[in-house]
Amino acid sequence: MNLLKEFGKAFFIGVLIFIVVSLIEYANGFNVLNAGNLWERFLYNQLFSVGLYMANMGWFYYTIKKYQQDLFKTKPLLRGIAGAIVITLLTILLIRFIAAVVFSGIAFSDFVLNERPIEYIISFVIAMVVITIFYAVYYYRYKQERKVKEQKFIAGAASAQFDALKNQLDPHFLFNSLNVLTSLIEENPKAATKFTTSLSKVYRYVLEQKNKELVTVTEELKFAKLYMALIEMRFEDSIVFTMPEVLLNPEAKVVPLSLQLLLENAVKHNQVMPSKKLHITISEEKGNLVITNTMQPKEVIKKSTGVGLRNIVQRYQLLTKLPVSIQQDEKTFRVAIPMLTKEITIMNTQETYISNKKYATAKERVEKLKGFYIHLTIYLLFVPVFIWLNYISRAGFPWAAFPILGWGFGVLGHASDTFNYNPFFGKNWEQRKIKELMNKDQ
Repeated sequence: MNLLKEFGKAFFIGVLIFIVVSLIEYANGFNVLNAGNLWERFLYNQLFSVGLYMANMGWFYYTIKKYQQDLFKTKPLLRGIAGAIVITLLTILLIRFIAAVVFSGIAFSDFVLNERPIEYIISFVIAMVVITIFYAVYYYRYKQERKVKEQKFIAGAASAQFDALKNQLDPHFLFNSLNVLTSLIEENPKAATKFTTSLSKVYRYVLEQKNKELVTVTEELKFAKLYMALIEMRFEDSIVFTMPEVLLNPEAKVVPLSLQLLLENAVKHNQVMPSKKLHITISEEKGNLVITNTMQPKEVIKKSTGVGLRNIVQRYQLLTKLPVSIQQDEKTFRVAIPMLTKEITIMNTQETYISNKKYATAKERVEKLKGFYIHLTIYLLFVPVFIWLNYISRAGFPWAAFPILGWGFGVLGHASDTFNYNPFFGKNWEQRKIKELMNKDQ
């Protein structure tokens, strides 16, 4: 809490209250321009304004620090309001005591006997109005900051999760490739040299695609063909690999390196030998890219960690509602990964989400417009009522101007919120501020 800054705010609010009260008194025929009386009333007003503001602001900051995110839950909020009421009444009593007994020299007994509830009620009502405004402003700021934090968290979490999943590919792929190379060096040193050259091409593709969320099926199949050429260099005639020459939708997209992981798993977990060839097939079926291999599990194999399959499933879950299908029987193991097209929802936060979001936004917009026009209609109906009541009351001054102006400012505030226009910061200020805060510190 910056005491000097808060004191400045308290003084400014006190000046505004003094002006409003003086206008009301002037409308009632009171001579507010009496120089000596004017300054005395101004200082008395500021004593109350600054004292009440600083006391309540201290309590307000205390409740914020104590309850933080829970401040606007029912119990903490009621405690905060109850505390504000007690502090306000005690502060009013203390200020009146100081003004009467300390500055004016009135005896304590006379001070107690002459105190009237009306003096507390007026100050209390003014203080409660100011406190309510501050709670409302802080609540608005809290809601906006919470929205920004939620969006930043969602975006950051999804991005971090996706990056973490993609980064698993590098060590996973490299580790298994080096195992293949080690085995090949022992069996066929000449082939190992050729394998190393091809491996560099494969790894270049890995580096090029690792930062992409999606790649075309054409690119992925081209890479799968290159990768299987490496595998066939080691196992020679022990693998039968087939893939489609022509695609129904070559521009459809899949998660990068998904085929490599599935092909790698097929070789890793099955027996591969000339007498028991491993058949691996890639096909296109009903909007899916299907990888099928014959089931001939190795007799002795370490327990699978499932990194490859889990990686593919999790990455697709971040990108689409379409499932990755995994089927296994005694003869075959089959994985179908969705081929994402422009017509299909590529991300949970894209077309379906955007469509729902647009509908919700449009509905909210209509509700806001309806609420504003109802508010405006009621206001316009009551303006002549206030004027008529002012006329028949024969009060001698236009008191109706105060509720008309006060309500009018409320209508203007409602219009500002409805049409997203801030008279001080311009149109779409809220959206610009949210965007600015989301981009901050990135």
